[in-house]
Amino acid sequence: MSHHHARRDAPPATLRVFASPTSWIESDAVAQCHQVAALDGMIHVAAMPDLHPGKGAPIGAAMASSVLYPFLVGSDIGCGIAVFPLRLKRAVPEKLAARFPDLDRALDPERDADDPAWAVLAGDVPAGHVEGLGTVGRGNHFVELARFGTVFEPGHASRLGLAAGDLVLVVHSGSRGLGERILRAHTEVHGAGPTPDPDAYLARHDEAVRWGSLNRRLLAARVAHALGAEPTEPIVDQCHNLVEIRDGVYLHRKGAAPGDGRDVLVAGTRGTPSYLVAAHAGPDANHSVAHGAGRKMSRADALRRGRAKHTVEELRRTPVGSLVVCGDRQLLFEEAPSAYKRIEQVIRDLAEHDLATPVATTVPVVTYKTPDAGATPRAERRDNRRRGRGGS
Repeated sequence: MSHHHARRDAPPATLRVFASPTSWIESDAVAQCHQVAALDGMIHVAAMPDLHPGKGAPIGAAMASSVLYPFLVGSDIGCGIAVFPLRLKRAVPEKLAARFPDLDRALDPERDADDPAWAVLAGDVPAGHVEGLGTVGRGNHFVELARFGTVFEPGHASRLGLAAGDLVLVVHSGSRGLGERILRAHTEVHGAGPTPDPDAYLARHDEAVRWGSLNRRLLAARVAHALGAEPTEPIVDQCHNLVEIRDGVYLHRKGAAPGDGRDVLVAGTRGTPSYLVAAHAGPDANHSVAHGAGRKMSRADALRRGRAKHTVEELRRTPVGSLVVCGDRQLLFEEAPSAYKRIEQVIRDLAEHDLATPVATTVPVVTYKTPDAGATPRAERRDNRRRGRGGS
């Protein structure tokens, strides 16, 4: 374990936060960045404008080190956001919301063998992990039907085959149980320490990254078929929880998207636009850009404040006129737009630090989180029992 000694004469790691003074960043998140910067082998920590505290490591950071730390990537290895063009004749939110399939129900290779979504699978399922295929997951994951709104860079948009008014599916999901299993296998033995066998970890990690990408395609195909459209290839698919070997060091990204000459969708909230950006981040940003608006409130705070301020009905229709499909009332509050930072500020910070150029906005039409209550009477009954009758 010689790397523990290498640090004594190595200079301390550098930390740079890419946010303007007016951007709201919790001191806890910055403290976590300092803790990470103090780890053995750490070289440079770049914090994005959507930085917020995570479990043990900050979310919204890219961290370069001579040592590989699995906990800096976390359990949702392979989580990312993909964008799929969608051709539909008419987009009436109410009609389309009702047609979304149940994306909590996994595609079973045998039972659902004739599902047309399988056409996107070329070769074998990575790691042979067939559990949870075609499911979106919880937390901030979603599948959204959105429309291109403002186009800032028409040339760039048309190269991607897009124009204002075009519809897309935005899919934000990860490797479901697979990444969790990989992290757990490491932490049970080594806790938050480095991996003694980077190659073995990377082999499993790479499978989870491929799995996440396949799953985003499956989700998009399931929704396209349900809405009466043809599945398409993604025009953007960037993972934001991963580690790569770059310039001979391990570059860990947790809630930060690769920003070296790639197109990235930086997710807003279900009640605000998201931004498609052309990323051109250099070494001081660890070649990374923000992945979304970033939480401003903990889930518990969002739940408490949301219940005091909004009814469930108010949260199902957003300020941009879109609909939210979410049968889980608690999640509806936890993921309310007000729980997040302002996406415009995050994008402004990226642009001002010359990390990315906004190409266009995508405006939500229907955001899917979990099946609507009507579709899952069992869960609804359980909720009522838990809360006593009637509660909101």
